[in-house]
Amino acid sequence: MAFSGACYDVFISFRGEDTRLSFVGHLHKALNEKGIHTFLPDHQLMRGDSIAASLVKAIQSSMISIIVLSQNYASSKWCLDELVHIMENRRPVIPVFYYVDPSDVRHQKGIYGKALAMHEKSNLYSDKVMRWRNALRQVADLSGFPFRHGDGYEYELTGKIVDD
Repeated sequence: MAFSGACYDVFISFRGEDTRLSFVGHLHKALNEKGIHTFLPDHQLMRGDSIAASLVKAIQSSMISIIVLSQNYASSKWCLDELVHIMENRRPVIPVFYYVDPSDVRHQKGIYGKALAMHEKSNLYSDKVMRWRNALRQVADLSGFPFRHGDGYEYELTGKIVDD
């Protein structure tokens, strides 16, 4: 499926502290080895670029987004803003539920509920928090790849995603 104006095949949204040096690093490498042009925010942002503008442009110019929903994803306003842009972009999305339960993301329970409650406490983001909650529900309703302890090796999961 081709989209006009696509510069990247895949945009990967992730919480760096959770997955940058592990799962996302392996996924990025596996995608590149298959010739899949991937935007990984840490690698493609140029010095001096406005991070927000660069990310929005990369999201809009990617054919597919892979969202790695991890333990601390919802604690990052940056990740949640990225998620809203991805869901509004209306391109295919592949969620990876990395050591999180899709139900907790969908219903905003557990660690996701706590993170959103912390954002709401600031009271500066009430409209944003509603948009974040909606985007989380939307992404959790999509068919994706859950991964928890005992589900096998991470390289097996990256292989499934790349082959999909």
